[in-house]
Amino acid sequence: MRADFAPLARQRAASLRGEAVARAVGLKGGQALTVIDATAGLGKDAFVLASLGARVHLIERSPVVAALLADALGRAEQDPALAPAVARMTLYESDAQRLLPVLAAELAAEVVYLDPMYPEAGTKGQVKKDMQLLRMLLGPDTDITPLFEAALAGARRRVVVKRPRRAPPLPGRLPSHSIDGRSTRFDVYLVSPTGGPR
Repeated sequence: MRADFAPLARQRAASLRGEAVARAVGLKGGQALTVIDATAGLGKDAFVLASLGARVHLIERSPVVAALLADALGRAEQDPALAPAVARMTLYESDAQRLLPVLAAELAAEVVYLDPMYPEAGTKGQVKKDMQLLRMLLGPDTDITPLFEAALAGARRRVVVKRPRRAPPLPGRLPSHSIDGRSTRFDVYLVSPTGGPR
């Protein structure tokens, strides 16, 4: 398994803007949002956002996954098609619960993005091999609730949570709205300028 951004670079900007994750974070033509991806994984969604002009700060707590992501970023820096997006991506190997409050305040981040690892559903189809390996490495996110609360406290505009399409939202607060992808859903929690839900 390795992280690789090259397949995404072949998509046109118009196609990337149509990605549900881009709509969920509120990216509009040329807008330079600052996004904290607090559960970076292999960085696909972060790369999509960076390709569209966002500055994305990725937090990954697993040393193994962070190493895979660092390798992908290093290779991408040498590719002229990938380098401009990668220049807008910063990786931190850290526990997001500790780093997120500090980083959100320091960067005045408009958006915090969460893609928690969830227990494997009892469906007929098998998930992709990279997701199976990530589940083996990371296990389910049993501490997503305090991270979600930290995200709501730290984001200036919105928190976006990626979920399986038919899964319930995270407990404690209903999303302001949701955007459906093919097999996933992005729950959007709008945050007021003074903190807390709108």
